Amino acid sequence: MTKPHDKLRGWAAARKAILAGLRFTSLRLRLVVVFGLVALTAAVSASGIAYWLNREAVLTRAQDAALKDFRQQLQSRAGALPARPSQDELQSAAEQMGSSGQRYSVLLVAEKKTGGQFVGYSDLDAFTLAKVPASLQKAVNDKQQLTSGNKSPYHLYWQRIDDHGTPYLVGGATVIGGGPTGYMLKSLEPEAKDLSSLGWSLAIATGLALIGSALLAQAAATTVLKPVHRLGVAARRLGEGKLDTRLRESGTDELADLSRTFNRTAENLEKKVADMSARDEASRRFVADMSHELRTPLTAITAVTEVLEEELDAETGSVDPMIEPAVRLVVSETRRLNDLVENLMEVTRFDAGTARLVQDRVDIADQITACIDARAWLDAVDLDAERGIMVRLDPRRLDVILANLIGNALKHGGSPVKVSVRLEDAKLVIAVRDHGPGIPEEVLPHVFDRFYKASASRPRSEGSGLGLSIALENAHIHGGEITAANCEKGGAVFTLWLPRDGEGIDDSEDDAEGGEA
Repeated sequence: MTKPHDKLRGWAAARKAILAGLRFTSLRLRLVVVFGLVALTAAVSASGIAYWLNREAVLTRAQDAALKDFRQQLQSRAGALPARPSQDELQSAAEQMGSSGQRYSVLLVAEKKTGGQFVGYSDLDAFTLAKVPASLQKAVNDKQQLTSGNKSPYHLYWQRIDDHGTPYLVGGATVIGGGPTGYMLKSLEPEAKDLSSLGWSLAIATGLALIGSALLAQAAATTVLKPVHRLGVAARRLGEGKLDTRLRESGTDELADLSRTFNRTAENLEKKVADMSARDEASRRFVADMSHELRTPLTAITAVTEVLEEELDAETGSVDPMIEPAVRLVVSETRRLNDLVENLMEVTRFDAGTARLVQDRVDIADQITACIDARAWLDAVDLDAERGIMVRLDPRRLDVILANLIGNALKHGGSPVKVSVRLEDAKLVIAVRDHGPGIPEEVLPHVFDRFYKASASRPRSEGSGLGLSIALENAHIHGGEITAANCEKGGAVFTLWLPRDGEGIDDSEDDAEGGEA
């Protein structure tokens, strides 16, 4: 049965994959979109201008031809009628005008002798006086006078209208000096169909231009992004430590110059890393050799200092009181030197990658108690740990970590030091808190640095400056971490995080090298 949180994890993983894919193709998408927008803008602009120009040309040509023919027909047919024509004369003139090659309908309106109006028409079903706009009728019926600026007795007015989706041209004029008023109605549907066909053609051309631009953008993006993709792959390989990665250099464009720059950078980086690795290896080898060479004389010196220490503690008092301080100083400094050499050897193992774990399942409360008891800290440490918490780890390395953290807290914070243990999910958390002044904020980022000491005025303090660094390395080899912070109530707290069951640790590292230290 699928659990709800499993579904949520599945959705989250799918969403992450989709976002990764979008990020991977984002530049390609941007190029295609930009090309498409430019092509669409250009195509729409060109098509719109072409359509507008052709529309005006087609309508103006049809309109001018119809109005010109109507003007001529009005002059030759209606102008020949008497001032007071009869119904038959008016009807005959209208039919003759409507039979023109321009194929428009005609209405002729004349006044009766007895008052009122009568109409002659060429097609009563298609054109009636009600279809003439009132504004056009008013303009046509205004009295026109022959002047020097208006010498035509047939001042023609026109207007485009739309009747149930069909465009029409309506024109009208009055014969000046007495005569009928004529109106014409011409359908512009053929021209509208031609313009509609033109619009569809331009829309198809625009779509084809958009598709062509998208294909062109895809080709351009492939051409441009392929070197960029190779550069990204090479950069990732370089980041993974494969410093011999190089790009093929070809061409003289900017991308080729970028490839050459990358190759020069990678070559210089490889040389510098090789030089640094050689110097680092030489430095580690020197420290290791020096530590090993120092162990032999230190063994002899340690034996002598132990004898001297026994003499100091003897009741006979065989050591001269004048030289007793010097002897105690020699004993203290010998121990310090011995600890320093051991720490340097441990650091060398970590740097060389030869440090190994010898893991065992232990009761963490017993382990911490043993560490405190071995150093006579029972009266100075308050332990808060339940018994029965079993953890798989290296007991010796945990002892090193705890000894450094608790010893550091006792040295700089004073007693009592509180050690608390808790479990968080699959992790063991050990917190070591003191009640001292805390750690200065400027020191916090450096507390785990090697040979770092908070007070530069005390370079010869009891510690070597390696304890916390070694504790952190021992936590890392377990797959854990150590953090340092200040408590709100005062004092510093060091928190150790370790996997409870040794998760993330390679079992092949569980070699029997328990003698390191």
